[in-house]
Amino acid sequence: MAKPEMKIGEISKPRFEFRTFGQDFTAQAAIMARLSMPVPKKVWERESDEIYILSRTNDVNNTKIRDGKMDIKTYVQTVDGLEQWNPLMKGEFPIKASVLENDVFPAFKVDGLPKLDKDEYSYDEFIAMVDAHADLQAVKVHKQRFGYMVNDTICEYGSVLINGAKVVTINSESTEVEDIKKTMKDVGLEGFENLNYLQAIKRIIGMINKPLAN
Repeated sequence: MAKPEMKIGEISKPRFEFRTFGQDFTAQAAIMARLSMPVPKKVWERESDEIYILSRTNDVNNTKIRDGKMDIKTYVQTVDGLEQWNPLMKGEFPIKASVLENDVFPAFKVDGLPKLDKDEYSYDEFIAMVDAHADLQAVKVHKQRFGYMVNDTICEYGSVLINGAKVVTINSESTEVEDIKKTMKDVGLEGFENLNYLQAIKRIIGMINKPLAN
């Protein structure tokens, strides 16, 4: 059976991903751009402002908010060092208390959750609850991303501000593990640590005492 064609900017079945963060991937980004097939103009360059909700006790659920919408993805498995994540829930503010109680706060895997005495909560009210919890932290993330397509994998090179700290990220993702591994070799990413956004942000804000990939 032929493998499904990857289409950048479109939803596919759950993908595997290699991503890393550091101070300098200029050489790898240049190779990625050279090897890329043409991609839609809408992904040439994209910018966004997002809020990630970090939990000291959770590394398997990735919660972010963009344009008033909440998106939670959950870790599924690692194959040959590549991570696979699936959507867990999507919500929009104002958000119902039942969604916070049954879906959002359980994803953080923390104790001492706030008492919910209203039917729904605004974005500001939700962030206030996060800020008040000792094991949760809302982190501002600004992304400037440049999209590519190499070896039928969706790739990007990005400049990222994490609470104002500037780092760069580079990635390759696909439903096909072998295509990602080939891209990593061709671009020069072999040997770099695979770091998802949760791990990178935790290292930058001090929740994890480890450096980035370079």
